[in-house]
Amino acid sequence: MSRATSLLSLVLLVSAAPLAAESATVLHLDRSVEIERTLPDPTDLWVPPSDLERVSGFVLKPEGACLDDLCVPVRQDGDSDIFVRRSGEAWLNVTELADRLEQKYAFDSEHRVWNFGEVPATRAAFHDQAIAPDFSLPDREGNLVRLSDFRGKKVMILSWASW
Repeated sequence: MSRATSLLSLVLLVSAAPLAAESATVLHLDRSVEIERTLPDPTDLWVPPSDLERVSGFVLKPEGACLDDLCVPVRQDGDSDIFVRRSGEAWLNVTELADRLEQKYAFDSEHRVWNFGEVPATRAAFHDQAIAPDFSLPDREGNLVRLSDFRGKKVMILSWASW
């Protein structure tokens, strides 16, 4: 189903019936967020802009949905595949935002749980600076060793798997 068809279905669904909001659970990075009201849509997650920051860290501003210096343009003066107004209330399509950011996500329709991966553009700094993100692993004696403990030194990371 194309985004235009999905949007048209949403417009018909919402305009033909009273606004019946559904709840959903959103998993993103290290948090789980319960959203009490989403627009009923079988393929996309529509949330009020006030819930956007809790769900993804993005904030809806006049120039668009922004996370620090990263902004995705969002026109808020009419309906589109990323923003609509229904019954005087604004709704933002989180899955369309993820698509525009090339962010991976999965949806369990039976339990209404959405799982959003990391936004690739936020990892660009690591690639530009050639600095690996910090992490920790146990050494042979079980002591946690952090990559940052070796900052300024050359480090070879070797990984192995039996499969």
